[in-house]
Amino acid sequence: MYKVDLHTHSIASPDGSLNEDNYRKMLETGRLDCIAVTDHNTIAFAKELHANLGDRIIVGEEITTLDGEIIGLFLTKPVKPGMSAADTVRAIKQQGGLVCIPHPFETVRKGIPIVVLDAIADRVDMIEVRNGRAVFQNKSRQAEAWATEHRVAGVASSDAHGWHGWGRTYTTVAEMPTRGTLVKLLANATYKVGLPGIRGVLYPKLNRIRRRRRMTDTGGSA
Repeated sequence: MYKVDLHTHSIASPDGSLNEDNYRKMLETGRLDCIAVTDHNTIAFAKELHANLGDRIIVGEEITTLDGEIIGLFLTKPVKPGMSAADTVRAIKQQGGLVCIPHPFETVRKGIPIVVLDAIADRVDMIEVRNGRAVFQNKSRQAEAWATEHRVAGVASSDAHGWHGWGRTYTTVAEMPTRGTLVKLLANATYKVGLPGIRGVLYPKLNRIRRRRRMTDTGGSA
């Protein structure tokens, strides 16, 4: 069985802090077997990690749309932010990517609302039914019900923004996933869900504070 995490944030995200050594260690120790790097509105670091660590790294992007956030997986080029959900999904599909809906229905973390999600349902490949950082607003039951109703595959992802607590929430599939097999494998997937701890939940805020301080200390350069 293979442990897959389809939602993580590296140092390329404004609120992320996972670096190449972190990804390498997670893979080499077997805590995870395949990881999607889904930075906010960029795939630059994800492509670099894929080149260095191989196909166990999936190039992804968490894209800011006018309607909420959408993840594209197996991307070859970045999808620009600021479009509608429908246009964002279309841009992902045009390059052969897969569409994943992160933390759906949440208002705290820019989840896609149900009206919008229903409108693009036939183009959604998977939806997070478990999010490792869904503590203050957990929509897992609603996400599972939507996935069942629309026959869309569910996934469990960490949404990790740092090392602490990472590797506790993931999806388990029978084979190492590829662009062509992932959705089919998810039909028989199982989920592992574990609390990331308070630091794991607060990483985005803490990382932003650290970066602001660092920029102040260096006179405005990151």
